[in-house]
Amino acid sequence: MTDAKLWQPVGAALERWSAAGLHAKFWLRDDDAVEPSSRLDRLIALTARFEVPVALAVVPEQTGHGLAEELEGRSHVSTLVHGWAHRNYAGEGEKKQEFGPHRPLAEMTQDLARGLHRMKQLHPSRLVPIFVPPWNRIAPNVVASLGGIGYAALSRFGPARHAQASIAEINTHVDLIDFRGTRRCRDHALLAAETAQALSDSFEHGGYPVGILSHHLVNDNAAFDFLEALFAASRQHRWVSPRELIE
Repeated sequence: MTDAKLWQPVGAALERWSAAGLHAKFWLRDDDAVEPSSRLDRLIALTARFEVPVALAVVPEQTGHGLAEELEGRSHVSTLVHGWAHRNYAGEGEKKQEFGPHRPLAEMTQDLARGLHRMKQLHPSRLVPIFVPPWNRIAPNVVASLGGIGYAALSRFGPARHAQASIAEINTHVDLIDFRGTRRCRDHALLAAETAQALSDSFEHGGYPVGILSHHLVNDNAAFDFLEALFAASRQHRWVSPRELIE
């Protein structure tokens, strides 16, 4: 499939927004940030070139001053709270979860609070208080506790569940990586089709931002190529920061 044909669905979906006098909105979340790396540098440079805000979901227990120092001067980069330790507590054969029904709620809320506190210390002006549960899974009783701890929103993958009206849910909708198979970038034609569908769904349901999910630690050249092509295709539309989303 030629590049032009591959991107036709996205172009048609964006044209629908333009014909209505509207700008489609996107946002970019990148998970599992801990420390500086060449792939993180590549992501930051690519987003800077296209002036695209990027939200790094950072694992609080594993990170430190190295990442904070690396991000100095990168005004388009925000940080989110990605669990506490990114540790699985689910049993054998169960889907992985750090904040599922496997631990006492008091223990999990303690982790939530210290994760937010540590991130505020490391990234005082860069942090946006959005909680990103590892593996995009979180128990309903934990969701209900987020607002009281100081989180402004929850971010998972897929349609918003609206589990608790007390906190906003700002999700991602297109995941670049095939984690259940190759652990490499998924087929570009499939990603383009999913992006087009997400844009159409957003148009029909209030114009919420379409979330793109990246994982710089496993992003291969194909993943970066897809992002670059999407940034170029969406130049006439808007990429918003997580701070804009919660405001």
